[in-house]
Amino acid sequence: MAASSRAQVLRLYRALLRESQRFSGYNYRMYAIRRIRDAFRENKEVKDSEKIEELLNKAKANLEVIHRQV
Repeated sequence: MAASSRAQVLRLYRALLRESQRFSGYNYRMYAIRRIRDAFRENKEVKDSEKIEELLNKAKANLEVIHRQV
């Protein structure tokens, strides 16, 4: 993975975690954090750039959903 792509992924990961911390309900907050961590760990070994791009787009969409819900 290129350095810029790695930095982009880490920035997105932190943004997702930071935004999910804003859920007022404990159960929603912990579910979102758990799902984010699990998804990133599950896809840690992905090397295909096309698949990485697809996963990044999906994560960005999830960030927008979390932002609207909070």
